[in-house]
Amino acid sequence: MSANTPYPVPDFRNLFDTTLSPLLVLAPDFTIVEVNRAYLNATRTERSIVGRPIFEVFPDNPDDPSADGVANLRRSLRSVLETRRTDTMALQRYDIPTGEAGGFAERYWSPVNTPVTDADGTVTHIIHRVEDVTEFVRLRRAGQERKRAEEAARTRAEDMEIDLFVRAREIREVNEQLSRANAELDAAGRTLREEQQAKDRFIATLSHELRNPLAAATAATELLALDLPEGHPALSVLERQLGTLVRMSNDLLDGTRAVTGRLELVRGRTDLRPVVAGACADIRGLFDHDGRTLDVDLPAEPVLVDGDRLRLAQVLTNLLSNALKYTLAGGSTRVSLSVAEGRANLTVVDDGIGFAPGQAEELFGVFMRAAPAGPSTPEGLGLGLSVARTIVELHGGRISAHSVGPGTGATFTAVLPLATATATVPEPRRAPRSRTVPKQLAVLIVEDNTDLATTYRTLLERQGHHVTVVHTGEDAITATRAHLFDVVLCDLGLPDIDGYAVARAVRSRPHGGKVRLIAISGFSRGSDQGESRSAGFDAHLAKPLPLVDLLELLGGTLPER
Repeated sequence: MSANTPYPVPDFRNLFDTTLSPLLVLAPDFTIVEVNRAYLNATRTERSIVGRPIFEVFPDNPDDPSADGVANLRRSLRSVLETRRTDTMALQRYDIPTGEAGGFAERYWSPVNTPVTDADGTVTHIIHRVEDVTEFVRLRRAGQERKRAEEAARTRAEDMEIDLFVRAREIREVNEQLSRANAELDAAGRTLREEQQAKDRFIATLSHELRNPLAAATAATELLALDLPEGHPALSVLERQLGTLVRMSNDLLDGTRAVTGRLELVRGRTDLRPVVAGACADIRGLFDHDGRTLDVDLPAEPVLVDGDRLRLAQVLTNLLSNALKYTLAGGSTRVSLSVAEGRANLTVVDDGIGFAPGQAEELFGVFMRAAPAGPSTPEGLGLGLSVARTIVELHGGRISAHSVGPGTGATFTAVLPLATATATVPEPRRAPRSRTVPKQLAVLIVEDNTDLATTYRTLLERQGHHVTVVHTGEDAITATRAHLFDVVLCDLGLPDIDGYAVARAVRSRPHGGKVRLIAISGFSRGSDQGESRSAGFDAHLAKPLPLVDLLELLGGTLPER
């Protein structure tokens, strides 16, 4: 790595989870919002404690009348909220539940509570760091043992003291580094616009980095499907799990945009019926697994709304994914679309595990789940319903959940305003002069991900196309200068120049208008698509791109430029 090459952005979530010190993140109301593995190991708990109040998870030992762990910790946390300063607690006895007939295990801790504040100085979270010093306390109690045991105990106690001191110094150094990094960020730009732009760039980069390996894995799975026409059990597993990863990645990115208020809509007069039908068709294969059923009830007349077709389909996909998680094998889900009192009602009803009625509103919170993950409830980020609510509210609608109780199933209803009768309906564009795509095309693939490029090449060559692959923007410009390609499939995030520069270079040539330019990228925000159109791309498709969509694009009619 050269001196001018920036270091890769570290995976902060992984850093947090692998930190040796036990760490717990609390909301201002003392609800647990995150925890690392060291804390779970130290307290003998599981991730199901996330989302619960800390004093509900760790109550005082009822058999110890002198227990004061809850009172001391509550006092320290309140001090952090009031003063916005770190509070280092004295050594505490705070027994932890063993989970065995209400038993408790004696434990001693050295806690430190640190505030996390926003730009206004408001405490948004509290980092609760502890060190289990139970063994240290027990060794100190063993002072009456014979000399050799006493010396051994003293040595171990000293080692533990040294370890605690070293860890404290390391944490202090990390905090100082973070403080310096924050100061550098503040010096680089303090305005809200600059901070928002930094967030947008992070989201776009994260999108690109996540979608590249997903695209390669998806394409490789489709290649296996071609090689195994009779099918294979592993293929269906790969397809389902990759689909889940794609939806989780989209939820993560859209959840971040929703929290920062940057979720984008591209509005237009939209009939909800094909939106619902398409979303159900895309996910039906997952419902067929384990004997689940998916029924759809659509009205005969159009249901017109002023909305973003793709985002509205995402709402239904997220609701159906939620139903899929919490519906047992053999269960059923029903989707219905109706019109009443000037509004469109989209309802998803399942006969799954349900939830307590008082929990309905909480389900739409960020990282919230109806139940802990298990054999019948696959893993998820708890973002799908939050993103769905944001999209519906951006359309001027509302979304709600209802269940009689656990085991009774659930109903989710999205209500959207119908398009007004006087709303402007865009006039249809004139059909462009077109030429039918020949069965064999000369295709240039510009992709720096070698695995993805190789797989795309194999898939397209199987369809009879002539394919050339390059991995940099400069090589793409050279290749298009030497050969006339029918189609150029170009990534946007290339290692030298970006895909926009490649498109502009191709379009600037005398015959550049005859080339079909298609952007295939992990950068898929509305602003990215607008920039690709300005650069000369005919289409902008997000990774991972299913083979059937790519072949449909290549096998249709191409407009003359």
